[in-house]
Amino acid sequence: MEWFASGMRRDICILLYEDEQRAQSVKTALQRRYDRRIRPKQFEGCVNALVDAGHIERRVDGIADVLALTETGERGVENQYEWLEERVA
Repeated sequence: MEWFASGMRRDICILLYEDEQRAQSVKTALQRRYDRRIRPKQFEGCVNALVDAGHIERRVDGIADVLALTETGERGVENQYEWLEERVA
């Protein structure tokens, strides 16, 4: 799947699987996972690409962006999981 060619895009979708979250919480979780700072423009570019591709939705709640996985995004995460499970098992 082309949209999973970016590890950060894939990981954003994984973090949103069955759980909408504030964008800042997702970015913080990624920074902890990667053990490095993520530039705001890099993160925003990944989010925008996922929104444009229809894999996540963004809404504003007060001053925060809230991200949620779409059905298309959920299928992508599930397909990625199945593929990984076949390789690791």
